[in-house]
Amino acid sequence: MRKLDILKNVGSSWFSLGVNIIIGFFLSPFILHRLGDAAFGIWVLIFSITGYYGIFDLGIRSSVIRYISKLTAVEDREGLAKFFNTSLATYTGIGLVATLVTLAGSRFVGSMFRIPPDFLPEARWLFLIVGISVALGFPLGIFAGILEGLERFYLLNFTNVVALVVRAILTIMVLRRGYGLLAVGAITVVLPLLSSLARAFLVFRILPIPIGWKYVDRSVFREMANYSGVTFIIQIAYKLRFKTDVVIIGKFVGSAAITQFSIGGRLVDYASEVVSGLAQVFLPMSSQSDAKGDLTRLRKIFIAGNRACALVIFPVTAILIILGKAIIEAWVGRKYVAGSYPVLLVVLLPTTLILAQNATPRIIYGMAKHKTLAWVTSIEGVANLILSVVLVRQIGVIGDAIGTAVPLSFTALYFTPRYLSRLLGVPVWTFLREAYTLPLVLCAPLVAVLLAMHRWFPVHRLLPLATEVTIAMLVYGVGLLWAVKTRRVYEVGDLASGELVAAETTELAESLTDQV
Repeated sequence: MRKLDILKNVGSSWFSLGVNIIIGFFLSPFILHRLGDAAFGIWVLIFSITGYYGIFDLGIRSSVIRYISKLTAVEDREGLAKFFNTSLATYTGIGLVATLVTLAGSRFVGSMFRIPPDFLPEARWLFLIVGISVALGFPLGIFAGILEGLERFYLLNFTNVVALVVRAILTIMVLRRGYGLLAVGAITVVLPLLSSLARAFLVFRILPIPIGWKYVDRSVFREMANYSGVTFIIQIAYKLRFKTDVVIIGKFVGSAAITQFSIGGRLVDYASEVVSGLAQVFLPMSSQSDAKGDLTRLRKIFIAGNRACALVIFPVTAILIILGKAIIEAWVGRKYVAGSYPVLLVVLLPTTLILAQNATPRIIYGMAKHKTLAWVTSIEGVANLILSVVLVRQIGVIGDAIGTAVPLSFTALYFTPRYLSRLLGVPVWTFLREAYTLPLVLCAPLVAVLLAMHRWFPVHRLLPLATEVTIAMLVYGVGLLWAVKTRRVYEVGDLASGELVAAETTELAESLTDQV
């Protein structure tokens, strides 16, 4: 992938994410205060439950990205037609199954979770609306995968931005006119469906593909299933890792308590999305390098990619830890600080360790070495589920957060840095030193400035808070600029021996640093 492609794809991803964060930051408290804690908690709960429908994907999305990229590279038009139609037929069948599950499950929403009786009819209707829209999203979602396979992330992000802006405007309009939970839910699910239709139009303009039952091929389905199977296991593990918290809290504590957890959790999600917007480019890059047998370039992606992730997440984590209470107060109100800030801290620290290594799983996917990753994430997901259920009964919402943090910390500290280091022949301590020394050093002045401002100029409102964050990031930016000018940010050593050699300015390192 050329430097210009990296800039366009990562830059558009971060722009889309920036729009999402800004809209979410201002829209979430507006929705919360208009709907109230109970209704807002139900809204989060229903979307979390239907989020489990993602396991019906069976890992097919990953195969779409891989095979579309491969088939277009060799200009295999017939293979493209077979793969597209086979995938579309498979997704349509999955969508029908998801629809049946939704129709059956809507009857048991009240018995499965502690929902106030007054909100039960709305909760059931919301489950139907969201579940059916997710079912429709399976066949329509194939077009997003095709755009990724074609490395047209910027088109995907453009449709996302338009849908986000329109959704925000419509949500504000309906809530101001007195409409409630169902109206907000309908808007939230309809706009993504419309953006999927727009992506379908773009795909057929870029890559005309014939549609017909004659192109559905069993051998293509088997090939797709073989690749997707391991990814499917990892997807289930990720659902257990990150998507069980809201359901567990809704089951054992109540829907109103979900709001307390979701505020702290959402701030961590924003941080995760920032890093993911950068890390998504590493899968195709590492796949190309692995296909060419270029071990040296894989090692550089390993170091430069994780260093870039750390350069992004470390300052964000410092800001959330030091100014987290002020952020929550300015965002949704002081009454949520006591319950949400501890959740933020407990989840943020291990998540930061994972995000600082976010290039690693992409490289593992690109090398098709993700079977071990599947087993480890599965064990972690099951441990998360068991610990969360046990601890939430003992100490409430914070217990659920601890149940997530403990297995996540083990994976981040033990498995993730060691597995790929061994595959690439890079000593673990060499990897840690090369990837993280510079980001930690650059964050030290930022932390000092944040602590000083927090002590001498405590803030409680949005504008002063934004001013302090801007000042801190300017300090960080000065250090990062120094690292770029002196070429320290580009240094990649002799990773197999652990000895640092002459700095080499690579297109990869320059592109990643330009984005940071």
